[in-house]
Amino acid sequence: MEPDGVKIQINGWQVKDDFGIGVLTEIVLHMILRTLLLLSCLAVVASAQDTPLPSKEKFHLFLLVGQSNMAGRGFVEEQDKTPHPRVLMLSKEGKWVPAVDAMHFDKPAAGVGLGKTFGQIIAEANPGITIGLIPCAVGGSPIDTWKPGVFYPATKSHPWDDMAKRAALALPAGTLKGILWHQGESDSLPELAQAYAPKLHDLIARLRLEMKAPEVPFIAGQMGKFADMPWTPEKNIVDQVHRDLPSHVPHSAFVTAEGLNHKGDKIHFDSPSFRELGKRYAAAFLQMTK
Repeated sequence: MEPDGVKIQINGWQVKDDFGIGVLTEIVLHMILRTLLLLSCLAVVASAQDTPLPSKEKFHLFLLVGQSNMAGRGFVEEQDKTPHPRVLMLSKEGKWVPAVDAMHFDKPAAGVGLGKTFGQIIAEANPGITIGLIPCAVGGSPIDTWKPGVFYPATKSHPWDDMAKRAALALPAGTLKGILWHQGESDSLPELAQAYAPKLHDLIARLRLEMKAPEVPFIAGQMGKFADMPWTPEKNIVDQVHRDLPSHVPHSAFVTAEGLNHKGDKIHFDSPSFRELGKRYAAAFLQMTK
């Protein structure tokens, strides 16, 4: 006759442990592993949720549009991965998450841009306000691609339509406070430069109409002006359009890129220059809205 073992009931299981601890130990370990797995899954689910948002009035939104120097191509360092508690960004998946670089996702080369620094300065200047950045820039995109229905083959995207969808997703949560624009290199060509001014003015009008914000500030940044890469006549034409913007379009500003450096490719700013450019955009915005 076999000796009576230890009878155990766990989760509805009744177990006879002839040795007193063997089966019990195995079941307990199984339960611990299952619990750890459940906690891990819950953590993954929690991390995918939207960050808690403030009220609509205290959530100030900024649209980031243009080409690669708005998207950012700088090398990402530790400071660029450290979020500010009151600066969020709309992720590729359409969720509000802490703003870190790379913020854009237009191309695999996306890196440090001007947006994060801009957001941090505006947040610090407005205690109690949370900043929401809406990244929509598309590397290489000429201004003609920023129209409804236009497909841009280089990124297999529709710059305007994609921007409009992301803005429509973001705007119900907050209040649009500004549009940041950096673009022009792709239009600095003999066949395009002369037509740039009316196209930019039209773009601003359409953006304000689309966002239902007729007086929202619009800030344009200067293209990279590097000592080892002289500008063509066409680039000077596009630059003058940017410079003259405040004289032709109400509630607009121009930000200089004087003294900034490229990352080695003579096109894109390096990381310190992107951060400095973000400071200059922030200074222009604060000056416009004081």
